[in-house]
Amino acid sequence: MAKGIRLLVLDVLKPHQPMVTELALGLSELKGVDGVNITLVEIDKETENVKITIVGDNLDYEEIVRTIEEFGGVVHSIDMVAAGKKIIEESETPQDRLEEF
Repeated sequence: MAKGIRLLVLDVLKPHQPMVTELALGLSELKGVDGVNITLVEIDKETENVKITIVGDNLDYEEIVRTIEEFGGVVHSIDMVAAGKKIIEESETPQDRLEEF
């Protein structure tokens, strides 16, 4: 039976080094983590803004943040979180369609 946090989407600011590949591997080694995706959102002279998606079972948010900080990153926000027996896909609402205009 699944328990705890199963999905986290984090907005993170990190330096160029270490590379996102190293950060992804470091996060993937944490207990309960089944997979990590890191997407580059924005880049400037000294930093990268990335979206980190982590899936697993009973994810330890504090341990994840600690690992990101060890790699020089800072969590700006939790953009999505899922908990329970299964991860539910988001449904489109009328408000979402307004953003298209």
